[in-house]
Amino acid sequence: MKILLVADIECKALWDFYTKEKLEGIDLILSCGDLKAEYLSFLATMTQSPVLYVHGNHDIRYETHGPDGCICIDDRIYNYKGVRIFGLGGSMRYKDGDWQFSQKEMRARVWKKTFSLWCNKGFDILLTHAPALGFHDGEDLPHQGFSVFNDLMDKYKPKFFVHGHVHLNYGREHVRSDMYRDTQVINAFERYVIEIPEEDARHKDIGA
Repeated sequence: MKILLVADIECKALWDFYTKEKLEGIDLILSCGDLKAEYLSFLATMTQSPVLYVHGNHDIRYETHGPDGCICIDDRIYNYKGVRIFGLGGSMRYKDGDWQFSQKEMRARVWKKTFSLWCNKGFDILLTHAPALGFHDGEDLPHQGFSVFNDLMDKYKPKFFVHGHVHLNYGREHVRSDMYRDTQVINAFERYVIEIPEEDARHKDIGA
């Protein structure tokens, strides 16, 4: 299964200079947030693959005009052909506004999904906007990561943790991909493609 990851900045190659072969072979598209609704709607129109998304801290605009043809998986475990994807959008709270959370608030969101996590026997991909605490995050409050994401990786050992929010053009110290114990952590800034072997997608389509 080939999965396109997008976040934070619209890829000109996929929008302004789109050609159909650029999405050939893509089975699923995952958005980590802070992208124009029109961009996600365009991707959904140009492919038959589902487009799943979580909210970024700037996506309050989705409340009046969300991405058409796309599926929000915030606070859900979405099972696509055996691949379980847990969505948790938003960033650290640094001012008043929607899709911003304190450490305690994000932990409470995860706690509410305890039964669903048990029913699904965990998840394969953690899809968020913000990074984990101390791993791919920034020192400033707006770009600080959430500690509960570290806990989720420790407990459930997902194959991938995909986030956005920390733009790769902020500085050379930010990396695209790294390992956190058993989990590959990927900054989905602009676009990135991952593959999951079909034999790894062995879980029933629970649809929780």
